[in-house]
Amino acid sequence: MRHPLANIHPEAIVAESAVIEAFTTIQKDVVIGEDCWIGPNVTIWEGARLGKNVKVYPGASVSSIPQDLKFSGEKTETLIGDNTVIREFVTISRGTVDKFRTVIGKNCLLMAYVHVAHDCVIGNNCILVNAVQVAGHVEIEDWAIIGGSSAVHQFVRVGAHVMVSGGSLVRKDIPPYTKAAREPLAYCGVNTIGLRRRGFESEKINEIQEIYRYVFLKGLNNSKALDLVEKDLPPSSERDIIINFIRNSERGIMKGFSANGTEE
Repeated sequence: MRHPLANIHPEAIVAESAVIEAFTTIQKDVVIGEDCWIGPNVTIWEGARLGKNVKVYPGASVSSIPQDLKFSGEKTETLIGDNTVIREFVTISRGTVDKFRTVIGKNCLLMAYVHVAHDCVIGNNCILVNAVQVAGHVEIEDWAIIGGSSAVHQFVRVGAHVMVSGGSLVRKDIPPYTKAAREPLAYCGVNTIGLRRRGFESEKINEIQEIYRYVFLKGLNNSKALDLVEKDLPPSSERDIIINFIRNSERGIMKGFSANGTEE
C-alpha cells in the first residue's frame, strides 16, 4: 500500500489501509487516516492530520509553512476532515499563533489550483471551485460553494449555504443562505436551488427571503433592518442565524444591488 519510491518519514503515522503513491513525500508529525489515497508527487508537511478516506491528487501541498512573515516556526497544524477531496496542485498552509491550525471540514471538494491560507476554517460539505484563492483567517461555513477563480480577502466570513459567482472578489462578509455576484460583490437573492437540494421547505425559504428583503431591499441600514426583522417576523433558528451573523460581522456585509446597476 506504500509505493517503494514514496518518501515517508519514520515518525509519520500512516494507517495500514492508506495508499501512498510514488514520489510523494510525507514528513514527520503527520497523521494519515484509514483508506486515504495520496497520489504521486504530493507533499504532506509537518502538522497535517488527515481523517478517513481523504484523497489527495498529484502536485498538492498540504500543511506547508504559512506565507506570513510573522510566522516564527511555532508548532501548528492542518486538519483535513473525512472524505474530503484535494485535487491537483492545491496548496494548504498550516496555522499561525492566531488559531494554531487551519481546518478543512468533512466531505469537502477543493478543485485544482485552490489555495487555502493559514488559520482558515472551512466547514463541512463545502466546494471551492478551480483556482479559488482564500487568504488568511477566512471562515467559510457549511455547504458554501465558491465559484472558480474567486479571491477571498483575509478575515472575511462566508455564511452557510452561500453560493458565490465565479470570478468574484470577496472583500466583505456574505450572510448565510444567499447568492453573491457582480462587481463590486452584491446580494443576488437567496440560494433557493441549493436550499431545496438540502431539504429546506418552500415555507422556510420564503421566510429567509422575507428577512433579506428587510436587509437588502428596503433601503435600511443594517441596524434598523435587523431591529425590524426582530420586531415584525416570527422567531426561528434561521432568523437568529442571520441576525447574529450580520451583527457580529467585523468587516461589514456585502451590499444590496439596485435595478440600475449601482450599489444600494
